Amino acid sequence: MQYFWKNIPRYIRYVLVQTLYLFLLMVLFRLIFYLFFFKTTITSSSAVAKAWFLGVRFDLRLALILVIPVALTAIIARNGFFTSKGIRKAVSIYFFIVITVLTLLYILDLGHYDYLGMRLDPSIMRFLAKGERADNARMVWQSYPVLRGSLGIFVFLFLVFRLQRRTWNRFAAQPPVYLRNWPFTGYVTALTLLIAAGIYGNFAYFPLRWSQAMFTRDNGITSLGLNPILYFASNFSVEGDTYDINATKKYYPYIANYLKVDKADAEKLEYVRTVPGDSTKPRLNVVLVMLESTGAAPTSMYGNPMQATPNMKRLADSGILFKNFYVPAISTAKTVFGVTTGLPDITAVKTASRHPKMLDQRIIMDQFKGYEKLYLLGGNTNWANIRAVFTNNVEGISIHEEGMYKSAKADVWGISDYDLITEASEIFKASNDQKKPFVAFLQLADNHPPYTTTSGAGDFKKLTEKDIDMEKFKKSGFVSLDQFNALRYEDYNVGHLIDVARKDGYLNNTVFMFFGDHNCILNPYSFMPMPEYELSTGGVHVTAFMYSPAHVAPQVVSTPGSLLDVYPTMASLVGLPYKNYTLGTNLFDSTRANNKYAFITYLRNQQPYYSVIGDQYLYEINMATHATALYDLKGDPLKNIQAQQPDTAKNLDNLTRGFYESTRYLMFNNKK
Repeated sequence: MQYFWKNIPRYIRYVLVQTLYLFLLMVLFRLIFYLFFFKTTITSSSAVAKAWFLGVRFDLRLALILVIPVALTAIIARNGFFTSKGIRKAVSIYFFIVITVLTLLYILDLGHYDYLGMRLDPSIMRFLAKGERADNARMVWQSYPVLRGSLGIFVFLFLVFRLQRRTWNRFAAQPPVYLRNWPFTGYVTALTLLIAAGIYGNFAYFPLRWSQAMFTRDNGITSLGLNPILYFASNFSVEGDTYDINATKKYYPYIANYLKVDKADAEKLEYVRTVPGDSTKPRLNVVLVMLESTGAAPTSMYGNPMQATPNMKRLADSGILFKNFYVPAISTAKTVFGVTTGLPDITAVKTASRHPKMLDQRIIMDQFKGYEKLYLLGGNTNWANIRAVFTNNVEGISIHEEGMYKSAKADVWGISDYDLITEASEIFKASNDQKKPFVAFLQLADNHPPYTTTSGAGDFKKLTEKDIDMEKFKKSGFVSLDQFNALRYEDYNVGHLIDVARKDGYLNNTVFMFFGDHNCILNPYSFMPMPEYELSTGGVHVTAFMYSPAHVAPQVVSTPGSLLDVYPTMASLVGLPYKNYTLGTNLFDSTRANNKYAFITYLRNQQPYYSVIGDQYLYEINMATHATALYDLKGDPLKNIQAQQPDTAKNLDNLTRGFYESTRYLMFNNKK
């Protein structure tokens, strides 16, 4: 065997060895992912083994693709490959770039997966948006061991490049093998076939495709089976977000009927619903509180074993808990846009707030006549271009942001939530004392990496492993104690907000609406009434509750609600007349009790879906494959019953597409 190896020309052997190096580098990162990031609800070892087998085939494909330029150079130069200084320099630079970029991309992928539970995809480009790079860089700096990590990367790359140099020198020192034309042609043919077969990657009529990794419903198994760089490249698209006017008109009748528009017209595409005012209702102050990364599952109201949010539970028990409340998509910027405009942000790569053509919207917050309008954020509103969502659509809004507070910055996201609430309450008190009703959007941020917590009033304390039952912790879904403590700190600050509202004298004439912007990344959990982790709806199922001790009686609302419904609900609650041009409805509309659906989007097995979810049914459409499915949430939630209930499936298909196509249209055509 050794004799045969030595008789292969050294330039071909060099290509094979470099392919092996690249392949082993990728397998190393796959092993790191498996040991430290991989989590799954599937216990079958065969599924894990199959994912590994698929994954290493993808890794081999990428290694072979990357080695092609060197292979071409080698077979053209032949024995001159190791005697040419130009070739040596070019090959060294090429591998330096390839290995460095591979290493950095794999580390970026691991961080992306740790943060969002998803492999690297084109949506990450939003973090590179102009004007936001510095904030995102600071978040990384404050959340991760950047210096130690950079040192580790440097040492790793140094050792790899030392290996590269030794490999070159070793092959260059070996005697050349001179071949006649036919033997040379044989070796080149064999090398070409090996590379082609490895890239093809399949023992079948069709080549290896990333969709083969999606052989289960489990995101962890799918993620293990993918190569993140190939997956990113195959899904990268430069096509911008747009709409299809014909599809909008086709499905308009279904959404118009669902929304109960004033004058349905499939040609003019009218969506307006005119809601009269009610002068008998008091003009209460309205405070919307966005709870960062606060899904339903981590909170105490939904049976989480750790009971991390006693203040939220106390307020929800004394107010109205919206048990099945959803946001349209997983993204803070998408939530701010969605709740403010009444439109789901279904942009593919960036967010609607970063899209100039989507920033002109007719919204309900602007129709709070006689109200002072406020937006309060502890950081800078240049984040995600979020300032424009408000200033471009809400006349006279007063924005309070970083640099306008007395408190010092706590981290990249600005002042701490505790300080933000303290200073916000002073602003609310001033308006209330002047008998000016106000509508305010208060955005919290500390339940987010780097998970900064303060002592608050001096009585907030972090818990350690010694303080908690670790068996319960493992069942709760929390991925770290820092994450758990950050949620506890957010809950502490929710209690602080109500305390200062009472002290400052505006609690009894204010209605508070608390809602999460999306769920946090969680380990598998099974304590919720339906298997939302497996369905992937858990990411958009958020906590939501209303509190106003003088005006809201305790109640649990199980009818599905949406982020889009917040402003229509609050305007109706305080008796304001308004025109609703978008897709939200009043959460207290009793005529919808048996026909209320929330439009949501999510990723499952790295595949994007848009769907509607109601009391009994979830209907979904795969954006990539266009496959559809209907699930009975009161029966077997994981079984597709579309064939058994074709009429229900057809009705919900029309409604789902109506939501989707009308959203795409209105994002561009709901201008003031």
